[in-house]
Amino acid sequence: MAAVYTHGHHESVLRSHRWRTAENSAAYLLPHLKPHMKILDVGSGPGTITADLAARVPDGHVTASEVTADALELARAEVAGRGLANVGFAVADVHALDYPDDTFCVVHAHQVLQHVEDPVRALREMRRVTKPRGFVAARDSDYTAFTWWPRVPALDEWMALYQRLARSNGGEPDAGRRLLSWARAAGFEDVTATSSTWCFAGPDDRAWWGGMWAERILRSALAEQALATGAATEADLRRMSDGWREWAAAEDGWLSVLHGEILCRVTDTA
Repeated sequence: MAAVYTHGHHESVLRSHRWRTAENSAAYLLPHLKPHMKILDVGSGPGTITADLAARVPDGHVTASEVTADALELARAEVAGRGLANVGFAVADVHALDYPDDTFCVVHAHQVLQHVEDPVRALREMRRVTKPRGFVAARDSDYTAFTWWPRVPALDEWMALYQRLARSNGGEPDAGRRLLSWARAAGFEDVTATSSTWCFAGPDDRAWWGGMWAERILRSALAEQALATGAATEADLRRMSDGWREWAAAEDGWLSVLHGEILCRVTDTA
């Protein structure tokens, strides 16, 4: 993974990540799952998607992986809370997975490739540990493609700041549009590339998303990095936070988050 994870694990970040489900974040993969499948979930985060996938493969098994033991504890807690018995846990680097070739039916990564040092190498490793005729599935947002109304100047500042910090950390915030090219570079030939969105427009959705980012820009690792590097001042961050609250309060407020998706079938000759 990138040397510095841009978002960090502040509660405002985890609030967003725990909202994610297999249905709202991996719908492109779900029709291909079978009850017996063995799945590796790379970068499992708080484990909500991991647990959903495990429920869909009751005769199979899901391995949740993260880069540190502390990060992996979040998924452990979610899985334990749901009483699932078919989930294992592993500390792993997606650039060098400690598994034999042809181990998993599916290797899945949600919002991971935008943060890794070398996404092509990561995809090659994901392919290596996937069985022939299995799937490598990845979904990543594309920050430049985020769009919202009304125009709030402070949110343009927020976007510029996020892009700067994410790239300085070794990531690619516009990963969504690059997934297909990365898959091709990794050697995949059978790739289905799609896109999907999250949309926040109703009063409750705006309050949740806008409130989450209003706190996140002040208190998360993103804020700490901005201040430590001189990329923003406290006043700058406060202005961006207020901008998110202004957007959330707008009766005609609307925001869409574009995601790229790739579903890569591993061929017998991969």
